[in-house]
Amino acid sequence: MHIGTIKEIWRYPVKSMAGERLESCTVESLGIPADRGWALRDETTGEITNGKRFPLLMQCAAQYRSEPAGADIPPADLTFPDGSKTATDAADINQRLTALLGKPVTLWPRLPADDLEHYRRKSKAARVFGRLARVRALRSALPTLASFGNANAELRKMFSREPNEPVPNISLLPPELMEFTSPPGTYFDAFSIHLLTTSSLKIMERLNPDAIWDARRFRPNFLIESELKGLIELEWTLQKLQIGSAVLKCQIPTARCGMTTHAQKDLSKDPSVLRTIVKDADQNLGTYASVVTPGVVKVGDSVEIRLG
Repeated sequence: MHIGTIKEIWRYPVKSMAGERLESCTVESLGIPADRGWALRDETTGEITNGKRFPLLMQCAAQYRSEPAGADIPPADLTFPDGSKTATDAADINQRLTALLGKPVTLWPRLPADDLEHYRRKSKAARVFGRLARVRALRSALPTLASFGNANAELRKMFSREPNEPVPNISLLPPELMEFTSPPGTYFDAFSIHLLTTSSLKIMERLNPDAIWDARRFRPNFLIESELKGLIELEWTLQKLQIGSAVLKCQIPTARCGMTTHAQKDLSKDPSVLRTIVKDADQNLGTYASVVTPGVVKVGDSVEIRLG
């Protein structure tokens, strides 16, 4: 079944900073090479952090100095909101990021998956929920357990939910995210590829015409131009997509958080974006996917649902 065509390809050298548009890319087991190759660690908490805690990161931009290949994470050039320049390999990069954000932070390349302490959440609750999530029979109980006390408050803070709004079903997330800030060995929020369609953006624009439904708010790897109607990505769970010569498997809809509301270059802060997604799109916009078959994807390539 034909879905549409690839309109935009995005790679994000530094987690939560603006990314770079590509005309083509390879897709490997960890997605686009060196996507989210760098991330900041909050030295106050000792955890890898993102634009939820430091919204100003989303007004920064990053671009690789050389084309990544395989597991290589090359240096990236950075532009701060005031237009000043630096780079991931600058001797004073940690001092400059700390001055920008007002709290001590350090910049880290992606580390191997067996370096679990680098990715581990520091709270005791995270360790408890992590153990429960690893037991399939107990995973369905996670939403109930997270609906009380500090766990509920932390979950609402994580997803920027108002008191009267629902929170995502955390039992659908990869179980390692209960214990770690990202799947170890990556800085992804959940899976290696994120897909979004123009069909969904058009629906949201009709629901909230005063907001700017720019794809940059949602940080997809692939923006798909489609004439189909509705929030079509929400129907793709466990479906396989042929994109160029790559095959992806859609995993779960993308539950949205406050990242979508923060200011970016040419985009003002707008809390109504998230309120509309929570109310009218069952909290989700776009879909996460994993890589089944590596390949090459170019702007203009066809996107097809594979049967069987």
